[in-house]
Amino acid sequence: MMRRFFRFTLGLCIIGMAFSCSKGEYFTPGGMYMDAEYGMISNDGMPGEPEMPGDRFDEIVENGFIKVADQPTSTFSIDADGASYSYMRRCISSGFLPSSNSIRAEEFLNYFTFDYPEPEVGETVAINAEIGVCPWNTGHRLLRLGLKGKSMAEADIPAANYILLVDTSGSMSGTDRIDLLKSGLCNMVDYMRPTDRIAIITYSGEVKRVLESTLVKDASKIKAAIKKLEASGYTPGGAAMKLAYDEAVEHYIKGGNNRIIMCTDGDFNVGVTSTEALVEMVESYLDKGIYLSIMGFGSGNYNDSMMESLSNHGNGTYTYIDCEEEMMKVFVHERSHFYSVANDTKCQVTFYDWVDSYRLIGYENRVMNNEDFEDDKKDAGEIGSGQTVTALYEIIPSGSLTLDATAASFDVRYKKELGEESRLLHLNVGKYYEGVAPNSVEYNFAAGLAAYAMILRGSQYKGNADYSMVKELLKSAEKPVNDVDPLKLRSSLIKLVEKAEELSDNK
Repeated sequence: MMRRFFRFTLGLCIIGMAFSCSKGEYFTPGGMYMDAEYGMISNDGMPGEPEMPGDRFDEIVENGFIKVADQPTSTFSIDADGASYSYMRRCISSGFLPSSNSIRAEEFLNYFTFDYPEPEVGETVAINAEIGVCPWNTGHRLLRLGLKGKSMAEADIPAANYILLVDTSGSMSGTDRIDLLKSGLCNMVDYMRPTDRIAIITYSGEVKRVLESTLVKDASKIKAAIKKLEASGYTPGGAAMKLAYDEAVEHYIKGGNNRIIMCTDGDFNVGVTSTEALVEMVESYLDKGIYLSIMGFGSGNYNDSMMESLSNHGNGTYTYIDCEEEMMKVFVHERSHFYSVANDTKCQVTFYDWVDSYRLIGYENRVMNNEDFEDDKKDAGEIGSGQTVTALYEIIPSGSLTLDATAASFDVRYKKELGEESRLLHLNVGKYYEGVAPNSVEYNFAAGLAAYAMILRGSQYKGNADYSMVKELLKSAEKPVNDVDPLKLRSSLIKLVEKAEELSDNK
């Protein structure tokens, strides 16, 4: 026990500021934080040993290789979430490696913005693709698929009708939960337009509408309501969600950005608590044109399983908030992502003769039946304004590669508006020509992220991937050609990888 504690505290002491939270602090499980001057402090301000996490994740069974002869076509819904990445960052920052089931490779990829081209005139999504040698198995190839949602000026984004659904139950108490949330929401208000609207619903012992739908021009009233939020009591989340949807419908803005922003640790314990029942409720509002964004907080009783499932089924996105910088990233720097420019977005890849087998990296719970691709009634993922989505396939070539070979076709269906007929984008992907051109910066970055995720998972498919390979790939992409990383998140990632390597060596 003492040896484990020594390794934990040693890890905390050497962590870099690049992935710490503001004011020299970062948070640990159980609501503790690390202060640069005073060391590890618990919620009550006294030194203490951190709790081991008791968080809930669904089991992930990785996608395996599929023979093209058996099934040449692969279909999946996009996933623009980033919760798995920031949860990993919290674990590494707190001095321990994350559990394997918390690692979703697609959320590592889609946490970051990639340097992808803007859509053509008339479209709100652009697609691109690239093939290169697979770094962790040089006999294989890696296919990178990219999508980008149309970037919009703030003045062109429709008015917002936000319902803040805030968990103020006892499990949300702590500097890394309710206090962090209040600070972030106040910052968000500062960047919203006077014509946007905010309502606040809380649940703690009872469900309350603490602020009716209010124009942001009355920012002082909204901030005062936010600052009064306190955590205590039990968690009737299902009833609160119903009231939030009713509030969104009542103040619905036609053509606007109607969105519930749910902030919770997911620890529902009163009323409707099963994931299945909550998913059914969320799905019943899909045709109302209301989006759902879920912001997760805390650890120790964190219910990732429930929150990811709700976001997947509710025209939603899912983010984990581990520090104040993440709040600023989500609610300020990337606030345009809250406006969806592509709805029910699905990808379909058909592989041709020179590909023997393929494996989709990540997206395990987003795989769809091939016939679902053309079915506009099937729900799929959303892409926000300026947001990028990346997917990787590892490919086993079939043998001889001719110069006129085509590796695959890449098709995407999306809707500009919910309820509309889907639009089709198509791209033929040429095979990789050995030595013709070096891999792009974004190819290397995507490969490095995927390799890192597989190492943390202990994946059977990681091949020769190790931390040295990951660092080499990431450092080659640390400075993208265009300014798509103003927050220097790529540099922070490299420091995280170095810390993860140290933790792995000390296991």
